[in-house]
Amino acid sequence: MEKWMEVLSEKIPSRQLITDLAGRYSYSFDASFGEHLPELVVQAKNREEVVHVVKVANDFHIPVYPRGQGTSLSGGPLPVHGGVVLDLSQWPEELDVAVEDLTVTVSPSVLTARINEEAEKHGLMYPPDPSSAHVATIGGNLAENSGGPRGLKYGVTKDYVLGLELVTPEGEVIRTGGQTIKNVTGFDLTKLIVGSEGTLGVITQATLKLVPKPLAKQTMMVEFADVRTAGAAISRTLTTGILPSKLEIMDQACIAAVENFRPSGLPQEAEAIVIIELDGHPETLKIEMESLHEIMTAIGATGITVPQTPEESEAIWFARKQVSPAIAKIKPTKVSEDATVPRSKIPDMMDRLKDIKETYNLAIVVFGHAGDGNLHPNILCDKTDKEEMKRVEQAVKEIFEAAVDLGGTLSGEHGIGTMKAPFMEYELGETGLDMMKRIKDSWDPNGIMNPGKIFPEKGQKLVLTHG
Repeated sequence: MEKWMEVLSEKIPSRQLITDLAGRYSYSFDASFGEHLPELVVQAKNREEVVHVVKVANDFHIPVYPRGQGTSLSGGPLPVHGGVVLDLSQWPEELDVAVEDLTVTVSPSVLTARINEEAEKHGLMYPPDPSSAHVATIGGNLAENSGGPRGLKYGVTKDYVLGLELVTPEGEVIRTGGQTIKNVTGFDLTKLIVGSEGTLGVITQATLKLVPKPLAKQTMMVEFADVRTAGAAISRTLTTGILPSKLEIMDQACIAAVENFRPSGLPQEAEAIVIIELDGHPETLKIEMESLHEIMTAIGATGITVPQTPEESEAIWFARKQVSPAIAKIKPTKVSEDATVPRSKIPDMMDRLKDIKETYNLAIVVFGHAGDGNLHPNILCDKTDKEEMKRVEQAVKEIFEAAVDLGGTLSGEHGIGTMKAPFMEYELGETGLDMMKRIKDSWDPNGIMNPGKIFPEKGQKLVLTHG
């Protein structure tokens, strides 16, 4: 056993250390691409254990990779340089709702969906709702600044973080923000840490903002004969003063995949559908639903469905949630992206995606949170087909270029990790990326905290094939 492992194991129970090959291998991958074997896995269960691990790692210059449940689609927790995977998913759940303050304090291991479950017991809501909320930890969501369908109206994770407890890369414990809604004391370190993908420290506690749960909600499903018109309908809706809580789009390939996977009654003849959810006061919803119906009819909708019961509404949203598992059945490999563009550019992005699909002869399905321009083009492929995967690499590059060219961004909610690091300079420019790197270096002088993420290494390219 190496010296650093001996020192690290002095204060960590042996049952929380994973050294065998099979155990370490289970931490070598996430929901993205690539496999990287860690030298050691530590299942930390309290702040003191995290502090000890980080201090030892900093002293010996050993990489540390914080990890939740490994649901990252961008390679966030991958131990690309070996070292230690710091698993926070085994931390005992701490979830304390302060009803009068409309806040909740949580440990990093809490599943995100559990926060909303507890909030609802008090008539409150935790709005961020990534699709993986039922399996992803809040620590991972904080690191990636996760979003979800409700992001259109309510914002993303960073909009609900009031304060954090963080173990710095040098093993010190700091608190940022607090428990108040307004706080302008110095630099906003809380916002800096959220979305930093574990490169600035390890989050060990968070205080989050809650909001009152809406009195009512109503769903509408709208069919279109072409995708461009669907995109135009989204832009038109958002300029009328109506702000849906959710506004999702599915193209024809998504619809067909869901119906083949688990028949849900979606209109298979439609080239695209837009699913809208409004929430608020029941009387307001009636007026807004009437306006929406007029807008959709005027712009050329070929069909409009308004569920009459909560069960019917839930069936439509359940179908939307089946997209990912449904398209995974079409081909063995799925490359999921989340390039985001200004809402007015959605029709143009749809056209660019169609061109990319035809140019590289690939199966690309498109769905996502169209209300905030956050599209999820998914490329369906077979990672054992090296020639096809080379075409996929080129297609991904062009998807990112298209998004940035249209005034958008590489990622709306999946993060950068390893998958998008090679494209960072294209969006930020050399100087912009260097300024970020300076912040990283000042926080983490020995470069131990989640190295190999966000910042591209010299000559790094997107590689989806191995061997």
